[in-house]
Amino acid sequence: MKFNLRFLFIALFICTISIAQNKGTISGVLTDKDANNQSLPFANVLIKGTNINANTDVDGKYSLSVNPGNYTLIFSFLGYESVEAPVTVKANETVVINQALTSGSYTLKDVVVQATAVSKQKETALLLEQKNAVDIKQTIGAQELSRKGVGDVAAAVAKTSGVSKQEGSNSVYVRGLGDRYNSTSMNGLPIPSNDPQRKNIALDLFSTDIVEYISIDKSYGAKMYGDFAGGNVDIVSKDYRGKGMFEISLGSKVNTNAVSNSSNFLLQQGPNKSGFVSYGVPKNPLTSFSFENSLNPKKESPFGGNFNLKAGKTFNIGEEGKLSLFATAGFSNGYEYREGLTQSVNAQGASLKSFNQEKFTYNTNTTGMFNANYRLNKNHKIGYNFLYVNSSEQTRDTYLGSDRDFDNSDASLLVQRGTFTQNTVMINQLLGNSKITDKIDMDWGVSYNTVKGNMPDRTQNKMFYNPTTDIYTLAQRTTTDNQRYFQDLTENEAAANLAFSYKLQNADGEQKGKITAGYNGRFKKREFEAIQFNFNISQAGQNTSVDPNNLDAFFNQTNYSNGLFSTSSFAGMTPQTYDGQQDIHAGFGNFEYKFTDKFSSVIGVRYERISQTVNWRTQLDAGGGTNTFDRNEVLPSAILKYELNEKQNLRLAISKTYTLPQFKERALFIYEDVMESVIGNPSLYPSQNYNLDLKWEMFPKSDELFSVTAFGKYIMDPINQIIIASSTNDISFVNIGDTGYAYGLELEARKNIFEIEGEYTNKLSFGFNASLMKTHQDIDAEKVRDETDGRLNINTTDSSSGFTGASDLILNADLSYTKNFTTDSGIMATLAYNHYSDKLYAIGNEGKGNLVDKAMGTLDLILKTKLTKSFGIDFGARNLLNPQFKRVQENAGGDVLVFNYKKGLTFGLGMNYQF
Repeated sequence: MKFNLRFLFIALFICTISIAQNKGTISGVLTDKDANNQSLPFANVLIKGTNINANTDVDGKYSLSVNPGNYTLIFSFLGYESVEAPVTVKANETVVINQALTSGSYTLKDVVVQATAVSKQKETALLLEQKNAVDIKQTIGAQELSRKGVGDVAAAVAKTSGVSKQEGSNSVYVRGLGDRYNSTSMNGLPIPSNDPQRKNIALDLFSTDIVEYISIDKSYGAKMYGDFAGGNVDIVSKDYRGKGMFEISLGSKVNTNAVSNSSNFLLQQGPNKSGFVSYGVPKNPLTSFSFENSLNPKKESPFGGNFNLKAGKTFNIGEEGKLSLFATAGFSNGYEYREGLTQSVNAQGASLKSFNQEKFTYNTNTTGMFNANYRLNKNHKIGYNFLYVNSSEQTRDTYLGSDRDFDNSDASLLVQRGTFTQNTVMINQLLGNSKITDKIDMDWGVSYNTVKGNMPDRTQNKMFYNPTTDIYTLAQRTTTDNQRYFQDLTENEAAANLAFSYKLQNADGEQKGKITAGYNGRFKKREFEAIQFNFNISQAGQNTSVDPNNLDAFFNQTNYSNGLFSTSSFAGMTPQTYDGQQDIHAGFGNFEYKFTDKFSSVIGVRYERISQTVNWRTQLDAGGGTNTFDRNEVLPSAILKYELNEKQNLRLAISKTYTLPQFKERALFIYEDVMESVIGNPSLYPSQNYNLDLKWEMFPKSDELFSVTAFGKYIMDPINQIIIASSTNDISFVNIGDTGYAYGLELEARKNIFEIEGEYTNKLSFGFNASLMKTHQDIDAEKVRDETDGRLNINTTDSSSGFTGASDLILNADLSYTKNFTTDSGIMATLAYNHYSDKLYAIGNEGKGNLVDKAMGTLDLILKTKLTKSFGIDFGARNLLNPQFKRVQENAGGDVLVFNYKKGLTFGLGMNYQF
């Protein structure tokens, strides 16, 4: 019996070896056709009619071992169209089957939620994530940014529903709520502002070359900082996946306004074309005329361009390790010109100041980014992100007209101002993720960011022009009329995130949800100083004829020594200063659970301890002052999701948040411009916000969407910028009343108009989103007087108003045609339109009506071609309608135009080559 058993085992062993030796192998690589055939990790390969399957590795590779025979392979991936391929396998042979997958016309009908690493550059992948997520957010990825010809993040977010970009600035408004109500982060970590007058960093600093995707969260969750009301924009930096790439791109652009004035395009001297400067306050400006830069303008040729390099490579380290590196460096510049009316009028419409303004602008953007992502194994990942951005703007403004404070019946007033602003941002982030056990995950991140904002040597001069004699003379009514101004800001910020998640499973091992608990810390310190040197013109100096384009002939050491002018400042060589420190410690908990196959929820609570201190020493308070507030905030939130069917969701979100005042709003410092001045208010304090969202959405196909969202926000003690009652009509910041609210509807649609079946893409698609909203806030002058101890007084024309910057209607629409001629060539054309209705710029006072920016629409055309696998040419035509921007004052006798201009058309041509 023992012999028979031994014989049987030996026979079985020999048969097994014989069968194994006769097997064949099927192997290959899966790639993403829509992402330039990058490798597609974690896709599924199945032998049809069997249980034999495999997943691709991080390089998109797979391998199957099967008996000889004829089979059908099924290649599939979440959100992509499945492909079947026949294969014949012979004994001891390897058959290589490579396959490219595409989203194609794939529907979401049979989608199953899985934890897979979908490329979040693709529109279909982001729509799928939006469908499966519980929270309410919108995302726009690299693929959509490229299709719409978007060059920076500010323009990108303005393409999403309920978001608009303020004309003439870098501010975006989310659901009618401006800079103070929004926040910005990068890879989930907060980033500071590059502008002392803004809470958020200018989003147009970030070129879309560095972006994987952008997420706009409109509903609040406990993982986010509580300074939230409109939305949070999270910029996710590009994570390179692939064997290696190197790309170079070149481009040029012209603005029709700038070119038409090329013979007289004048800018200030001093700043160079690179956007970097090293000069600053001279050593002895109060005892000699020792300023470095000339006051005489220089002529420029207004033709801009761009240059960009991108490179990426992935390295295998050991059996499981993988290191992915990506870097990009680029420089762009451009010229703009605008001309139009700018004035202020009284309640009867009579002019107080009225000028024809010409504005010449040159801007630059230098960007460098590097990231390294290291996957130690399937349980541990770590990444480092570095971003450096240097942006500059050089402007020369001339104002010719009248000012009631400069009465001169024989002459007009000419104001010349030259401004150079350089802002530098340096971001360092270290991020990690670890799977501690099958049920416990840990996510962490730390960052250290530095911002420098400099305005070195802003110049201003005022002159009378007598048209009869054609003579200019220097004008002076106050010591600040002719000046040079230097400003410097440095802000350092450290932040830390730590979160632990515990997976909740049922008896069958199915994951039903998770519990997350964590800590956030944010520590910010700002140092700001400014010094202004005023030139006191003697009577003899005011009678001296000058040339506006050769002011060096007057402002020089010889005339200084001869007493034609003298120099003074607020406190000698001691600058005006303010500094601010803000510390936030937060703990949060989230309970995420799927109660049924259709009903899910995320319920959270967050506690924040906030401390903000501002110190100052300025011309408004030479002795200096300080102000501190401490807050404890408990912020509950809940998001509920119900799946009506496999294609439709219904979501509800409710939360409590707050809005902090900013350093510059609470520092007793005055920012002076030609047409207005802004003063800080130390008595300012946070607002409290209550938020509600209800959203229905439908996903007919993987690249189609229809959604309707109703939202409401109730704000206690809203903060507003308003003209205060003063002789100079200065602007300040106040808690304007007890309550305010905003409510509205958002509509969004993405639809394929037609798609012709065939080997290559040939389709026409349409995108549309619109936001309809209403805002209201009470105005209480007595409240403002009481809370500022009578220091500030407002005398508004009306007892209530809408929110500044809010439009009742915002809409975006785009029409895109895509045609591939071969695997490696094709064309994509997009026509994109943006419109906003009338919106409030400033609240009227002293009987004057509100200042309102009139409705405006813009139209862009973008053409992108791929001539070969490596070479492409792009063309862009922006602002095709060239509408006139208008600002009016709503007076009883009718609207009075106070500001207008046209930006002109901008044409760009670029080419790129990938090695």
